[in-house]
Amino acid sequence: MGKGRGESLLVETGYSMQFSQILQYLLSGLSIGAIYALIGVGFSIIYNATGIINFAQGEFVMLGGMLTLFFLEMLKFPLWLAIPCAIAASTAAGILFERLAIRPLRRPTPINLVILTIGGSILIRGLAMLVWGKDTHAIPSFSGDEPISIGGATILPQHLWILGVTLLMVSVNKFYFNRTISGKAMRACAYNRRAASLVGIDVRRMVMLSFAISSAMGAVAGIIVAPLTMVAYDVGGMLGLKGFCAAIVGGMSSGIPTVMGGLILGVLESMGAGLISSGYKDAIAFIVLLLLLFLRPQGLFGKPESERV
Repeated sequence: MGKGRGESLLVETGYSMQFSQILQYLLSGLSIGAIYALIGVGFSIIYNATGIINFAQGEFVMLGGMLTLFFLEMLKFPLWLAIPCAIAASTAAGILFERLAIRPLRRPTPINLVILTIGGSILIRGLAMLVWGKDTHAIPSFSGDEPISIGGATILPQHLWILGVTLLMVSVNKFYFNRTISGKAMRACAYNRRAASLVGIDVRRMVMLSFAISSAMGAVAGIIVAPLTMVAYDVGGMLGLKGFCAAIVGGMSSGIPTVMGGLILGVLESMGAGLISSGYKDAIAFIVLLLLLFLRPQGLFGKPESERV
């Protein structure tokens, strides 16, 4: 009797440990997936407004973290003031990138735009290395480092900030595009740029606005993730590529589908790293991307395009 009861207790303990472990991976995956979602929405906003896939998007994520560090350490701003200043500076950088690199082009081809944005990414990364060096830097967390216990798993307060800020940004984004005049004008440009210009919409202004919104969202993603992952001049490349994967999974939508794509990607990455091997962590996103491009190019939540005859 005692032996049977002991075995059942061991089994129950094993199940409890396994559940708490999976819950831990799930919570971690959701928080990092929220970052991918924010970056992916930034990709989608520019793509829908201009048809451009901005491969420099990851560098605006890096700029958000590095500029926050600059305002904190160099100018001695408090955190609550350094964050909006960093977002404003990153937004200005996005507008400058559009004005100097994208707008001067006349009838650019898709390959020209891809090369241009990759070149812009390399330039921004190089300038950041010259200004801040190659060292990795830390940004203080927003509300302490005391872990919070949830169902046997632990989560840091910064993870809650990530999930909350992502939810807020997506809600504001949805309200802007559905309820404001400029948001509806940007959607009209995404649907048909020529028709939008014929009814008096300034298409160039909408393109500039899309870069401003996208770079601001990238900066927010970089700021809220920096206390967990640290920040350096080269962190934007991998985060940008994973955000692009999230946008592809969501069918290049600037709404809930891309958010779902980012969360799915984050959970798969966390589960794969925890249950299989951490060496596969970065590879999982690209395996998902390749499978989608082969099997469902319109994304998990996108609808196949119908050709008009």
